[in-house]
Amino acid sequence: MPSLLSSAGGSRCPWLLLGLVPLVAACDAETRGGGGDTGSIDAGVYIDDVALGNDAESEDWLAYGRTYSEQRFSPLDQVNTETVMDLGVAWYMDLPADRGLVSTPLVADGILYFIGSMNRVRAVDAASGEMLWEYDPRVWEVAADRMRAGWEHNRGIALWGDKVYLATWDGRLQALDRENGELVWSTMTVDPDLPLYITGAPKVFKGKVLIGNGGTEIHAARGYVTAYDAETGEEDWRFWIVPGNPADGFENEAMAMAAETWTGEWWEFGGGGNAWHGFTYDPELDQLYIGTGNGSPWDQKVRSPDGGDNLFLTSIVALDPDDGEYLWHYQNTPGETWDFNANMDIVLADLEIEGEARKVLMQAPKNGFFYVIDRTDGSLISAEPYSPVTWATHVDMATGRPVEVPDARYEDGHQIVSPGPAGAHNWHAMSYNPETGLVYIPTIHVNTEFSQEGVDLEAWESPFWRGDMAVSWAIVGSSREDGVTGALQAWDPVRQERVWEIPLDGFWNPGTLTTAGGLVFQGRADGTLWAYDAATGETAWTMDLGLGISAPPVTYSVDGTQYVALLVGWGGGGASGGGEGGWSYGQQMRRLVAFSLDGSVDMPPQPPRVVPEPLKADFAVDESRLALGGDTYERTCGVCHGGGGDAGGMAPDLRASPVVLDAEQFTDILRNGSRAPLGMPRFQGLGDEEIEGIRHYIRWLVENPGGGGSAAAG
Repeated sequence: MPSLLSSAGGSRCPWLLLGLVPLVAACDAETRGGGGDTGSIDAGVYIDDVALGNDAESEDWLAYGRTYSEQRFSPLDQVNTETVMDLGVAWYMDLPADRGLVSTPLVADGILYFIGSMNRVRAVDAASGEMLWEYDPRVWEVAADRMRAGWEHNRGIALWGDKVYLATWDGRLQALDRENGELVWSTMTVDPDLPLYITGAPKVFKGKVLIGNGGTEIHAARGYVTAYDAETGEEDWRFWIVPGNPADGFENEAMAMAAETWTGEWWEFGGGGNAWHGFTYDPELDQLYIGTGNGSPWDQKVRSPDGGDNLFLTSIVALDPDDGEYLWHYQNTPGETWDFNANMDIVLADLEIEGEARKVLMQAPKNGFFYVIDRTDGSLISAEPYSPVTWATHVDMATGRPVEVPDARYEDGHQIVSPGPAGAHNWHAMSYNPETGLVYIPTIHVNTEFSQEGVDLEAWESPFWRGDMAVSWAIVGSSREDGVTGALQAWDPVRQERVWEIPLDGFWNPGTLTTAGGLVFQGRADGTLWAYDAATGETAWTMDLGLGISAPPVTYSVDGTQYVALLVGWGGGGASGGGEGGWSYGQQMRRLVAFSLDGSVDMPPQPPRVVPEPLKADFAVDESRLALGGDTYERTCGVCHGGGGDAGGMAPDLRASPVVLDAEQFTDILRNGSRAPLGMPRFQGLGDEEIEGIRHYIRWLVENPGGGGSAAAG
């Protein structure tokens, strides 16, 4: 699953979309500061495999992880441990129409490109912040009734040749003219009748654009990735991650092989494996690596009742980039049953291990083990826990398999496990500095309680646009004795040990950037941006930006000046249903901010944190409506508006909303989609009793703070 905070009664969120119309304008963004010449884009820099594979090039940030290696390491060193204290705001852009901002900006030839709320893509002058063009796919106009999962954010875009590529919430892959933002082509990558959505960045290589999707928790999903021609948008090849119905035949030998590892009638439940993040192309070996997802549903007792490894769930799968043919795989969690997907970033490096030069890939997936794998053939080199792990004791180096703890699979219907669905590391990018030899990981340290109370495994059916994983879960405190729930840690991948660590408040902290200036940059959920000495972890610089940060920073150079830039806007799973308190919906200004050593722009301070006060009103709660209303709310609304009503900032706290008191307006929003342009989906299938039940449940939450969840829902 892409990102969850906690789930009561197997709850899952609304939201998804579709759209078409290009919008080229500098509309609702305003820039302050900057300088230098500005103007239209000259897309003369041709971006290809050579450019994307050039780790030595320093000025640009051409891909999600900067280059094909996904190291997020920049050779720039103008900003370094000696000079970083002089960093100041060079320019900033207010983004009043945006909410959750989680993406990685890209920079090519002095132009910065980024994707914001509702998949709007903008190009700005990277030295001044001047808006050059904006494209709006208008997802809400076409598919307001499909905006049910994945929230309204996206992690990034891609560049190739003279084009910018984006994937929309609703499943379209689109190419834009890099010079003016006009739509070149658009293709639908999913069946629009199925609950599938996209929150990830496309991956480009060898004239192809690759994209996957999410949807494992909201229907009988069968995951796949698809490669399209970068010039035309025509499908080139597709790789299915789990096998389908044997009666229909298998697409290839890999699927036939995988089917041997499944039991029961798994195809009736989809199987899962959706790959929504974690794609890496290796130009040296000409291999494509795919990090695959968790099972559909989570509980293996439903989807594969007699066990089995369930290939290719929670695996790194190597494919031939030309035709998508299977090459090899490594599965980190055979037969997974905890949402331990392996969609996290896959980083390439050459390491010396026991005196031998090895070509490796590194990954810190959700399951808590840090993996170093020989990327030539998928053989395991090492695996050690980088966060407390209670579901397994270790990874057996002879077999490459984890040694599970008895009863870890909640066989009796209940178990506390670490890590859990939030992962020991989620999608927030780690980085690798080849000069220090260290990996910098945004780490999560929490316990998770799994429960099947109220779940009838024999009668369970796959949901459709409603979250139901055949098990519920909730975070139940830190997995560490010191109570720390989140940390930035520097990890030595050769020795497989922590070198230094920075404990952080909260657990939903963003990705990292590291540089030849000896620095590591990371924002925090508390709204501050930090620079650390990459070797020691000592604080080198910090600035309070006044709003929770979920996006990773990037660095680039224009006309000899190095900039550090990032998007500021609390978003993702940690911003839905709790998380960092006080980043209330619509209170703080979302921004794109760029820093330089001579930056001296005064940026207006943000409003202080505000925790919404539940609205007191004369409303008679009908307790007979609570069972239906609570179940509908927690499964349909809870992850966005907060399990138990505790919204985290991505959506309004409905306990404080006067709209809930107006039955007609409330129904108009839910059923007719009157607020679809803001990311609120349309629920045409909700009946009058369900809608009225939601209203009564929300008002019951006002009178019973902390009383939400599956128990309150009946």
